[in-house]
Amino acid sequence: MNSLTSLLGRAGLQNSSQLKFLAGPILIIMILSMMILPLPPFILDVLFTFNIALAIMVLLVSMFTTKPLEFAAFPAVLLFSTLLRLSLNVASTRVVLMNGHEGGDAAGAVIQAFGEFLIGGNFAVGLVVFIILVVINFMVITKGAGRIAEVGARFTLDAMPGKQMAIDADLNAGLIDESTAKQRRSEISQEADFFGSMDGASKFVRGDAVAGILIMVINIIGGLIVGVAQHGLDMGTAARTYTLLTIGDGLVAQIPALVISTAAGVTVSRVNTEQDVGQQLIGQLFTNPRVMFLSAAVMGLLGLVPGMPNFVFLMFTAVLGGIGWYLTKQNSAAIVQEAAAQRKTQAAAASDPEAGEASWDDVQMVDPLGLEVGHRLISLVDAQQSGELLKRIKSVRKKYAQEIGFLPPVVHIRDNLKFQPQAYRITMKGVEIGRGESWPGQWLAIDPGEASGKLEGRKTTDPAFGLPATWINDSQRDQAQMLGYTVVDASTVVATHLNHLMSEHASEMLGRQEVQKLLDRLSKEDASLVEDVVPKSLSLSVLQRILQNLLDEGVSIRDMRTILDTLAEHTVNTKDPSELVAAIRVALGRSITQHYFANEDPIRVMGLDGQLEQMMGQAMNNGGGLEPGLADTLMQQVAEATARMEAQGLPAVMVVQHHLRTLMSRFLRRQIRQLVVLSQAEIPDDRTVRIEIMIGGRS
Repeated sequence: MNSLTSLLGRAGLQNSSQLKFLAGPILIIMILSMMILPLPPFILDVLFTFNIALAIMVLLVSMFTTKPLEFAAFPAVLLFSTLLRLSLNVASTRVVLMNGHEGGDAAGAVIQAFGEFLIGGNFAVGLVVFIILVVINFMVITKGAGRIAEVGARFTLDAMPGKQMAIDADLNAGLIDESTAKQRRSEISQEADFFGSMDGASKFVRGDAVAGILIMVINIIGGLIVGVAQHGLDMGTAARTYTLLTIGDGLVAQIPALVISTAAGVTVSRVNTEQDVGQQLIGQLFTNPRVMFLSAAVMGLLGLVPGMPNFVFLMFTAVLGGIGWYLTKQNSAAIVQEAAAQRKTQAAAASDPEAGEASWDDVQMVDPLGLEVGHRLISLVDAQQSGELLKRIKSVRKKYAQEIGFLPPVVHIRDNLKFQPQAYRITMKGVEIGRGESWPGQWLAIDPGEASGKLEGRKTTDPAFGLPATWINDSQRDQAQMLGYTVVDASTVVATHLNHLMSEHASEMLGRQEVQKLLDRLSKEDASLVEDVVPKSLSLSVLQRILQNLLDEGVSIRDMRTILDTLAEHTVNTKDPSELVAAIRVALGRSITQHYFANEDPIRVMGLDGQLEQMMGQAMNNGGGLEPGLADTLMQQVAEATARMEAQGLPAVMVVQHHLRTLMSRFLRRQIRQLVVLSQAEIPDDRTVRIEIMIGGRS
């Protein structure tokens, strides 16, 4: 029985999918059939009613969607509904001309109702109403919606590079994974396609309006000819009968067309938010009590003017004044509630603990990694309010563990009422390592160096990388992306800053506990390798120092197997951590090179002049340091070369002889943190090196 039920269920799903697959072709065939085959009046009534219902459904769907892509099928719906109306016009024209002499109900009850009841049987009034509807549809709604779609498609295409950069920034910061980035890129492409399709689909509606006028004229003339010449009606009777039927036919087609055109205008004119159109209107029109009071005052003054409809104006004065009073009361209650909550929090923070003997429970351990926020940022880190920053911090820690090679400590988050409302700071072991500001509800537009215009807003700098930036409102977001800015939200600013500082201080976060967990994890796969190194050859503290030195120079420790293999081989000859680090770097040379030069060939780097390398080698062999003048000159030249490399979009990488790498890295990276020093032995033999800038010589 169960197998029979499952079999029937699968068959039902297959039939359902087949019906969905055949829905489009069947609809097109039906529409074309209506243009060719004669239809009885009852079928016409059903199809006209379906057309009206479809138009209402499309309008409601467009009203309740929050983003255009939620109704991505709208251009196709617009095309099909236009073809449906035109085919109904053809079918109804056939019935009107063939059976119109029999009376007003010859073409169906729907056409008769629109021709007699809605316009009172007056064909002159019906003609005027029909023309007005066509003008509104053609000149106002359709033309405006088409223009908005055209401009929206253009702006979307112009903003695509900025949006792509923002996605890449989120991906690099660990805020999203590759699948999410791929989905966002697809949405950007679909959005551009949608507005382009809407621009083209609006031409169908405009053509439909023109066709409606022509069909009406042709039907009136054709009705007069058929009624007088073929059925022997007098001119007045023929004019009244066929004109009413024609106008009813035109109204029953143009009213749904007007509704769908309105839906198109609503779809393309909305601003992307988490609210539908109705929520936006209510939430933005009726939020400011001063607007309500001023509107009530103007309506009251007009209501006092002699000769005006005083009752209606004064009624609206009372309604607007009541709304303003209600909004004022609501805002006052919200302010009082917020102030009470702040006072309660401050009182709790200032209250002294109960008197008693001190104990070890009173000893507060410092947090390995902490984030303190002002009270405006609490909503970003409050789990009960679905704080977006909490999710981003989890993504940052996960991506950090995957790329760097160990799990960073948990970020302990707390509020600090002493801070500015929008301020935050990041601490490590109780010591501040970075601070910044983030404005919830606004966007940070970062100038990566290629932005082509200025933005109005609060000028600042990106807290992570020090780039010039501007805090802007949501309405300026598309403009900023179009100008080439990288636009991120408030939670992304904090998460990116945290990720950057965690990368800079990776060596400080790697403690004995983390090293032991790495060894325990590797022991499950290769216990003998771990035992040969720790504690047989090295102590845990020496291994920790070696891994910290690698992290301090930006080398990932993900490949612990290679690291321990190298240590097992070289600890027989030396226990010096510096020499062991150099050997590990050579073993990891391919991955180090791949990190900075993924697909480049040849790799473009900085190099040292031969004579300068010889001088530095002699100074190192003699045990002395560089002369102060030479050291200053070298530091200045490397700083200038680093800036030139970054200006060309190249990583600031210097390649030196193997025995000079450690000395050069320690000396230069004290002031130039972004500089990477590689030895020639660390670059794989199959990679070609090109010296882009020669230090101490010519480029």
